Amino acid sequence: MVKVDNDELGEGQQLTGATYGLPLRSVLTAQSLSDTTVLAGANSMDRVVAGLNVMEVPDIVAWVKPDELLLTTGFPLVSSTPSDHSARTSALVQLVRDLDKRGLAGLAIKFGRYLHELPAEVITVADELGFPLLRLPDGVAFDDVLKEVYTDLSAAQATVLEQIDALHSALTMLVLEGGDLAQIAAEVARVLSVGVVITSTDGRERASALTDDDRAELVAAKLFDDTGRFRVERVRLGPEPVAGGQVRMVPVAAGGTDLARIAVFSPDRTLAPSDVSALERAATVSALLITRQQAVTAVESKYRGDFLRDVFQRRAGNNQHVLDHAAGLGWNLNRPLVVLVAELDPTDPAKQPAPARTQRAWQDRFATAWRQVLETRDRTIAVVDFSAEVVALLPVAVPLDSADADSANQSQAVERQVASVVSSIRGDRGGGRRSFSAGVSRIVDDLDQLPSAYGQARRAVEVGRRIKGPGDATHFDELGVHRLLSLVPDPEELRLFATQVLGELADDTAAAADLRTTLQILLDTNLNVAEAARLQHFHYNTMRYRITKLESLLGPFSSDPHLRLDIAVALRVCEMRG
Repeated sequence: MVKVDNDELGEGQQLTGATYGLPLRSVLTAQSLSDTTVLAGANSMDRVVAGLNVMEVPDIVAWVKPDELLLTTGFPLVSSTPSDHSARTSALVQLVRDLDKRGLAGLAIKFGRYLHELPAEVITVADELGFPLLRLPDGVAFDDVLKEVYTDLSAAQATVLEQIDALHSALTMLVLEGGDLAQIAAEVARVLSVGVVITSTDGRERASALTDDDRAELVAAKLFDDTGRFRVERVRLGPEPVAGGQVRMVPVAAGGTDLARIAVFSPDRTLAPSDVSALERAATVSALLITRQQAVTAVESKYRGDFLRDVFQRRAGNNQHVLDHAAGLGWNLNRPLVVLVAELDPTDPAKQPAPARTQRAWQDRFATAWRQVLETRDRTIAVVDFSAEVVALLPVAVPLDSADADSANQSQAVERQVASVVSSIRGDRGGGRRSFSAGVSRIVDDLDQLPSAYGQARRAVEVGRRIKGPGDATHFDELGVHRLLSLVPDPEELRLFATQVLGELADDTAAAADLRTTLQILLDTNLNVAEAARLQHFHYNTMRYRITKLESLLGPFSSDPHLRLDIAVALRVCEMRG
């Protein structure tokens, strides 16, 4: 039943019990409204009507609710507005603005006894706002309109609820029968006639049901980045218009933990509230499936991690046993490999440390990203989570026995491959991914070399972060003398060495850093004064003056090769210190 407004409603109350509605254009197909004339807002006839209200008080704005179609005889409009034409027009314009702001579906007026027409200014403003103004048929009775429209709304709501319940039941059965995310995506796409993408929280595609045209539209709208990541941050705050439709997204969560995202694309329509409700049901079922998968993955990950640790510690048996066991896990270790170790960079020590649960969630998300990206490239790549680091055994693209398999070509091939993988993991700043550093070993062509390769990769991460700072990938062969320096267990000993050799040049000041730069360039150019001056954009005499100053601080390094060696090592220590 409709409620005639005579008491102000609280914020939590609703005028109707309807949860879902019908587009206004569909409501006007009711027999009692078949001769309705659209006076304004003809381009907004897709506004949703979830209920009806009758305007019988002048200050109606206080009692209307969003998605209502407001019916009136015109009497409140006349009785509440000034008799002066200009003032009355202004009052009606303001009423239209207020009703539109409240989110009404439209205003339907029965002309005749109290109101004969609307001022042109009112119709113009309604058109600008896209707010439908309707002229009801002369002989229509409000009770006929209410009866017919509420019958249609009830039928539509029942149909929607049946559809949602059927989808929920179908998805639940899929999970109980061992279905996966791809089947869930396909079922949602079939029932709702939309494209579906299920991603990780940071946009890594886990499953999808998209036509080629749908995917092309999303790529054209730049909702996929160059690495294939779906830009969940674009749709996080609300629907995203694409082509003639929109993309919407709902989170998948369980136990207060974000698990995934479901994004749907309708290329030719705006998604209705009923579609969103269906997606929320799908998200609930997806959370059940993902939670189950995570439990299984956690057990498998521990088993795989324990095996790979045994390999690195030479406790996994002979090589043939290792190959057979790895094949049973789906890994191919019988090929040239490099060991890659990736670690999340430490958080800012000045900030409050994150709770252990949050840090564990970061690591889980990080490891999942590595698994997903590498599985799309080669499902036989070994990748495990070692709690504080992710370890992957990447195959080398250049065969060792090829004509082009010299050391330089192999190194370049490895660098390109690692750069491509790391770029895919990082994406383009979306979804909350955290900075990480990676270390890469030398090429391994024998299983016996894996333990030392793992040590090389870990050393590359540690030293690379000290040299380059966080967020970079370092290859073991890049380390040079830093490898030896990193073996010194006491950092204070290195600091004392640098201070003894460089004196005040070891200080952490801008002047000292400037002179260290000049000194390093001199060493790099083999004490070629002219070349060093050119590289630093100095006059030749300025460089000669600087050399004199440096030798007064350090000694005759231009003529003493042993002193030059000490200085070169001390400069590397300063570089590692950052």
